[in-house]
Amino acid sequence: MIKNLVIVESPAKAKTIEGYLGKDFVVKSSFGHVRDLPKDNNAIDIEHGFKPTYVVSSDKREVVAQLKKLAKEAEIVWLASDDDREGEAISWHLTEALNLNDQKTRRIVFREITKNAIINAISTPRGIDMDLVNAQQARRILDRIVGFELSPVLWKKIKTGLSAGRVQSVAVRLVVEREREIDRFNAEASFKITAQFDVQGKTLEAELPARFKTEDEAQTFLQKCVGASYTIENLEKKPLKRTPAPPFTTSTLQQEASRKLYFSVAQTMSIAQRLYESGKISYMRTDSLNLSDEAIQGATKEIQRSFGESFVKQRRFKTKSASAQEAHEAIRPTDFSQMVASSDRNEQRLYELIWKRAIASQMADAEIEKTTATIGISTQADQKLQATGEVIKFEGFLKVYIESRDDEDSADEDVKGMLPPLSIGQEVSLRQMLATQRYTRPAARYTEASLVKKLEEMGIGRPSTYAPTISTIQKRGYVEKDSRDGKERPYQVLTLKNDQISSQQKTEITGAEKAKLFPTDMAMVVNDFLVEHFPNVIDYSFTARVEAEFDEIAHGQKEWEDMLDQFYKKFHQRIESSESISRADVSGAREIGTDPATSKTVLAKLGRFGPYVQLGEENTETGEKPLYASLRKGQFLETITLEDALELFKLPRVVGTYEDKEMTAAIGRFGPYIRHNSKFYSLPKTLDPLQVTAQEAVNLIEAKRKADAEKTIKTFSENEEVQVLNGRYGPYIVVGKKNVKIPKGKEPQDLTLQECLDLAEATPEKKGRGGFKKKEASPTAAKKTTKAKAGTKKAATKSKSSTKK
Repeated sequence: MIKNLVIVESPAKAKTIEGYLGKDFVVKSSFGHVRDLPKDNNAIDIEHGFKPTYVVSSDKREVVAQLKKLAKEAEIVWLASDDDREGEAISWHLTEALNLNDQKTRRIVFREITKNAIINAISTPRGIDMDLVNAQQARRILDRIVGFELSPVLWKKIKTGLSAGRVQSVAVRLVVEREREIDRFNAEASFKITAQFDVQGKTLEAELPARFKTEDEAQTFLQKCVGASYTIENLEKKPLKRTPAPPFTTSTLQQEASRKLYFSVAQTMSIAQRLYESGKISYMRTDSLNLSDEAIQGATKEIQRSFGESFVKQRRFKTKSASAQEAHEAIRPTDFSQMVASSDRNEQRLYELIWKRAIASQMADAEIEKTTATIGISTQADQKLQATGEVIKFEGFLKVYIESRDDEDSADEDVKGMLPPLSIGQEVSLRQMLATQRYTRPAARYTEASLVKKLEEMGIGRPSTYAPTISTIQKRGYVEKDSRDGKERPYQVLTLKNDQISSQQKTEITGAEKAKLFPTDMAMVVNDFLVEHFPNVIDYSFTARVEAEFDEIAHGQKEWEDMLDQFYKKFHQRIESSESISRADVSGAREIGTDPATSKTVLAKLGRFGPYVQLGEENTETGEKPLYASLRKGQFLETITLEDALELFKLPRVVGTYEDKEMTAAIGRFGPYIRHNSKFYSLPKTLDPLQVTAQEAVNLIEAKRKADAEKTIKTFSENEEVQVLNGRYGPYIVVGKKNVKIPKGKEPQDLTLQECLDLAEATPEKKGRGGFKKKEASPTAAKKTTKAKAGTKKAATKSKSSTKK
């Protein structure tokens, strides 16, 4: 007989909690949700108050059966899923799926996995909060309705396999609109004046606050400075205080981990989850800035110990968002005295970031003295140069932590350098003065983290939805995270030195992007269709209002069925009226122009494998077929020019011959490549398919062959599907399509076929991970896998019989 059964969501959490509870407690995991809406159309009974039908997921039947058996034996069942709407729903689903008796069921919640938190939770149990469950149900049902009714419309009108979602489509819209804003942007040039002075062997840097629009104006200004003397006319010292940022919420953690550690949003959440489950940090899905009294005391004690009493300043931060749950806490360490949380490098790096941010929030302001020097020019009474510098008088929180900023954010608040000793009336000697041509920049493309920040600012989505949304829009092929090379741009620099003015043209790289979000052509076509025909689904304020209504349901202020009914009436009318929309009107196809060489029409279209251009039409009488060419990265159907399109038709091109076989350069689904002897070799960014030479292609082929040869450690003639290879992270085994780790102490070259097969058998199948698009298995791939398995079985039998002999 079990006295107490505690059910949590994850095995890692179960392991940590089991360590805190005595022998009277058995802790088991439900492995997340145990029930969900079935995938068919019968999941929601719309006519009878949106009544959902839930089924136990096929992969959870065994888990449910085991939990049911244990729950029957237990005196008390403690439901300990996460303290949010999703967690509340999991507890409710467990109650229903396990037929739990109210009398012996307790719901407990905690925001951190520490002994104190668990013991406190057990001493203060409660019932299941149906308002929270209903808020989660309303979101799940609404999103299912939108997906199930809207996606088939996209299949009929645009392309099969597309999907739409209430939050994902709004996120895509933001990315599409930013791309178009960048495309429309016209950079304006102006000249910035900077000067360098010698002051007692040190350099003083200054600039003119005003900018000049033309080169002539800049030239005139420099001309007037020829032979001028420069004097410090004014010195203004101003004390400044800089206050620390509040501790992390889910979205600010995602943003800062992206800026400082270069983590993706999904990666940040995965690592934070592991830190939470091992008891190192408080719950990582939160929009509260609040810290508990216990946490503030813990931080204060650590600051006093490490830095001294003068560095302490206790603070309470208030969340601006009305929907934030102040009873929850910001993300913080569970023990501020613990500096090492994990042997895993990324877990430790994220933990340090959380520790520093939380500690800094309880530290004294940084005291800074800002000095502004005004420099007069003897030949120009109306124009003054300015130099600014800062001296840190007291480090305060800066001793621990400085918040990073996004590309689009101003860097004005960054701590500037010190000025050399100056006094009013002092003459300074000009080393040189520059007038540098600078261009205005468009709004920056979104990173994963800055898109989360934008969604949060607009009130769209909640802490638990940010990471899945960002992953979904990439998996669906609407948005690509990519780095792009910039283009060269010339700019002018005028230099005044030794009373001589010289002019020089330099070049800079502009528009280079690193890990930014780009919309695909499909995203643009789908977005325009939704904006025109389903404006309420994709409207920013509407989506934010729906989020607010979920909050009202969670607080017991609104009935979830009423909320769904109000939404569905208008939405369903739109779905029905979409029948009359012509497919041709939403294809994204457009006529670009006429090819001057052939007088044939050039079209841009969206096809099954992405965007392409077409030259001419099919002629059934002559059998003449049109020419097709895929668009290159960075080209869009709506903006590609006739000139760019005609360049694409030069591909595929024969680059030369090698080993008596042609080498052909072309662009495919996955970018530019060389084809030789039925094999494909991807072209690196440095080689253009239109300009790649025969020698460069040969070098590429030979380099790939060499790399493949070095990659192979061992093969088995009895079963070609089994190989021992050298990978990026060291040697590993491949069996069919399965990658298998080699245990420590095993020499890769000494592995036998049987050992490889046994290790493969013991390795579980890997589930698809967020953020990467899982390829659908083609019929041929399926056959290959079946053959591999068959081959594996044959080889295993062969191997066993040879062992017996």
